[in-house]
Amino acid sequence: MKAQNLIQDTQTASAMMHPLRMRILEQLREPNSAAGLARVLDMPRQQLNYHLRELEKNELVELVEERKKGNCTERIVRATSRSYMVLLNTAMAEGDEVTDKFSSTYLLQSAGRMIQDVATMQTGAHKAKKKLATFTLETEVRFEDPSALQAFTDEVAQTIARLAMKYHRPGNTQARPYQFHLFSHPTIKKQDHEKRNEG
Repeated sequence: MKAQNLIQDTQTASAMMHPLRMRILEQLREPNSAAGLARVLDMPRQQLNYHLRELEKNELVELVEERKKGNCTERIVRATSRSYMVLLNTAMAEGDEVTDKFSSTYLLQSAGRMIQDVATMQTGAHKAKKKLATFTLETEVRFEDPSALQAFTDEVAQTIARLAMKYHRPGNTQARPYQFHLFSHPTIKKQDHEKRNEG
């Protein structure tokens, strides 16, 4: 089971977003049979089997094992991931928004590309049973005024440029290239955070 699965097409997103299927996926964090799941969710097995087939068809549920019970075979299934993230690119941003590196649109597009790239590599690493080496740094800084924020970003940019020049080996074809992203945005207010979690 993967830690997270990125959903990027409308068909799979539609198959997953049904309220009952969300409950099924939540219950299938641990392997179970259709009969066992029907008892837990208190619903007819025939109805449950329909939703399980749709989830399995869209690779949201996978077969773990088959158990023989007399003349019958019981299928044990589980969710393919502990959590799911939906990212659908349905519209292109305007040109000036894409070139303006201080716009929130540019940040979201850049973050979206990063999520897609990491998810693709994570899937490959999961299939190869290897770990994907990544690095994440998070912090919060309170700036007295906009000029302090500007001075900070200028210094960060200069520091990163210096480190990149120090460690970058463009002539070494065996060296593994890494992408570094630096995002900055105001900290979300507590009440907005609570509203987001409620939704």
